[in-house]
Amino acid sequence: MTRTATEIAGAVRRGEIDPAEPTEEALTRIEAADGIVGAFRRVRSREALSEAERLRDRPDLARLPLAGVPVAVKDVVEVEGERVAWGSRGSDPRPATADHDVVRRLRAAGAVIVGITHVPELCVWPMTDVPGVVTRNPRQPSYVAGGSSGGSAAAVAAGLVPLAHGTDGLGSVRLPAAMCGLVGIKPGRGVVTDPAERHWYGMSAHGAFGTTAGDTALLLAVLAERPELADVREPASLRVAVSTQVPLTRAPVPRRLKAAAERAAELLGGAGHRVGPATPDYGTMPLALLARWVAGPAEQAEADGFDRTKLQRRTRTHLRLGAAVRRRGLVRESTAEEWTRRAESFFATHDVLVTPTLATRPPKARSWHESPWAANAAPSVSLAGFAGMWNLAGFPAISVPFGRFPDGLPIGVQLVAPPGGEPTLLGLAATLERLTAGE
Repeated sequence: MTRTATEIAGAVRRGEIDPAEPTEEALTRIEAADGIVGAFRRVRSREALSEAERLRDRPDLARLPLAGVPVAVKDVVEVEGERVAWGSRGSDPRPATADHDVVRRLRAAGAVIVGITHVPELCVWPMTDVPGVVTRNPRQPSYVAGGSSGGSAAAVAAGLVPLAHGTDGLGSVRLPAAMCGLVGIKPGRGVVTDPAERHWYGMSAHGAFGTTAGDTALLLAVLAERPELADVREPASLRVAVSTQVPLTRAPVPRRLKAAAERAAELLGGAGHRVGPATPDYGTMPLALLARWVAGPAEQAEADGFDRTKLQRRTRTHLRLGAAVRRRGLVRESTAEEWTRRAESFFATHDVLVTPTLATRPPKARSWHESPWAANAAPSVSLAGFAGMWNLAGFPAISVPFGRFPDGLPIGVQLVAPPGGEPTLLGLAATLERLTAGE
């Protein structure tokens, strides 16, 4: 079993292991397993070893929160000298001339950027595959690892790295975390600052994957430049709502997904929290979310100059639909404001909402990019029913591992809190981790 990020950083800070040793081990694991998993678009073997060796000379090594920890980053942020591809052959082929703020923060904290992970083209889909590579779920390889941060989730779930960066615009951290049995957090709007962020109408947030609540909190603390977030404390006496009703459609939810959310709420009740059934007033707000899902990539492709002749067939259809939505003015700020008011009203009487993370079982792993748009859209919309509303509101949400299907496929439970609730969510994740240890 690989060491956690917390264990690695502690050992490096204390001088018990050489700063380069964790990176050497990670690169060995990647070489052995990633041909099957398909997590990485680019493995920075030589560069990562050089970075790790330079840590030996840092005078602040004993104080670095991620000292020597190998970390993967999603293929949406600049790493100096590397191309940002967004999963597409139509992206700008020129290498980045400087690190993105997220990468800069990771390096400053002592992390080593070992590689860049696969994403579906323009991060549109909750299934990650590109021509020649299908990113598979390490826990059950016949299934997808999720998306759009599927490569990052697969890298952590396979034990290739202990931590990975992701972004979440409509569940792109939480959905893969649930599928791969990880803790994955999408912080609230503005918690991880990104002056250059302009995509997806402000719904996208930089988030963190780890195998434990403590590791995930450690990474988020670095990304947000808020060290206090790494201090995970289990909260007491919260008002916890539980709901398994899918927004808008009220589609049937698989029995085991419903049971996981209800059982998690029951355990929180046993831990001293006040638990009861309650569902936010979603109304028809998910329709506004769908408008942003198709319009956001169209806006990005135009702004970033993607070569549309090199885009996948499903992506070109998505962009045409997005252009139509934009022409008709169907993306309205007033709908986001109305949903935020409803969400605030719900959390005036509740501290946390518990739901399933996924609304359906994940799709099987295959080359989804070869199928037409409708074949991709149907499972994507069905799967993400519980996740995207909290991007629209900008509220923090986390997925926590909670059991498995009979075939070994992990199940995740989503916890949502109002703005500023990241410590609460991480603390409750630690509570559930403790209560289910050994299961």
